[in-house]
Amino acid sequence: MGFIRAFFDQNKPVAAICHAPWTLIEAGVLKGRTLTSYPTMKVDIENAGGAWTNEEVVVDNGLVTSRDPNDLPAFCAKLVEEIAERGGAAFAAGN
Repeated sequence: MGFIRAFFDQNKPVAAICHAPWTLIEAGVLKGRTLTSYPTMKVDIENAGGAWTNEEVVVDNGLVTSRDPNDLPAFCAKLVEEIAERGGAAFAAGN
């Protein structure tokens, strides 16, 4: 959890797809963020202080999220953009 929080603290890109936002919920980093995920996670994200939306890919200040493996082309493209814009390493999580 400290590793994830450090990426957010250092404003580095973070990517999560499908059910991976559960890890971000556990790390306590979703308050005030807008993201997407597998639809059954909507309530968990909202309870953690995030705003959930049903879109192919969502970017919120370096946090790149997508709903499921069908969104991988858009997810990967946006993650590459974020890494290029922010430089350095990224943390990515998936199922």
